[in-house]
Amino acid sequence: MAERDRGGEVRPAADDAIADLYAAHWTGLVRLAWLLLRDDLAAEEVVQDAFIAVHRRWDTIRNHQAAAAYLRRAVVNGARSGLRHRGVEERYVAREQGEPTAYTRHTEASAEDRALQSETTSSMIGALGRLPQRQREVLTMRYYLDLSEAEIADALGISAGSVKAHAHRGLATLRDRMEAAS
Repeated sequence: MAERDRGGEVRPAADDAIADLYAAHWTGLVRLAWLLLRDDLAAEEVVQDAFIAVHRRWDTIRNHQAAAAYLRRAVVNGARSGLRHRGVEERYVAREQGEPTAYTRHTEASAEDRALQSETTSSMIGALGRLPQRQREVLTMRYYLDLSEAEIADALGISAGSVKAHAHRGLATLRDRMEAAS
């Protein structure tokens, strides 16, 4: 399909011309952008933006044969812009790195980490619930309440040696059960 411009000259429709340019130049332009940016996704995005810009301005481009050169310039300029943006981000991250809420700091676990933690916690609680009562009490006081052996012994009315023995047996049983579960 072709269109006539204001001077009466027959010009290919923008969609057809862009499709032809895309087929002929996409791979080379992505390689160019990648060499400048060293980032696959950013390179593809820069090239896509260049094709969109050419498509938008198709009617204002005087020499359609020079569209490939225009695309190359747009890709180089887009890559330069991307590199400038990356530099700004890197400077910001470097400046904010010491802050507790900095961009690169994870103040909260990701959803995946929380899901895995929840699954592990559920498995651990189930295995802990199957321990004998005294072992369960000792391990809960030791690792949940963070009590010392002497404090646990005092709370349960048993000797510190018994606390050590119950903790050792309980941990060995938990370890075996968790390894069997995974």
